[in-house]
Amino acid sequence: MADHRGENIQTLLGDALRDTTDLARKELALFKAEMAQNVRNLAMGLAMFVAAAVFAIICISLLTQSLVEWLATKVNSDALASLIVAVIMGAVAGGLILYGRSKMSASTLTPDRTIRNVQRDTAVLSERVSA
Repeated sequence: MADHRGENIQTLLGDALRDTTDLARKELALFKAEMAQNVRNLAMGLAMFVAAAVFAIICISLLTQSLVEWLATKVNSDALASLIVAVIMGAVAGGLILYGRSKMSASTLTPDRTIRNVQRDTAVLSERVSA
């Protein structure tokens, strides 16, 4: 009967080792997938900064002068027209920068799902070993 218990313990330990290895492999795959998504979000944030810069340059070089001239005829002041156009262009560029920055925050790079899964799996394995 003692032999039978030894075999059960060996079987249980073997199963636990296989399960732990399989779990570690799955957690690593989840980590890789989550980090890939986080890198894509980082790239999107960088793309938004580039888009903001391109948009600002294009707007300044191609549209500003014609918009200022048109608005000057409506408000009867070149200076006021220039100020209005500058505020609008600055608001658009600022909005793009804020959106890009939100995509690049450090918290978006943290693999939250992987951390939660590892913590949950550790608790389950602890319960399983102590049982």
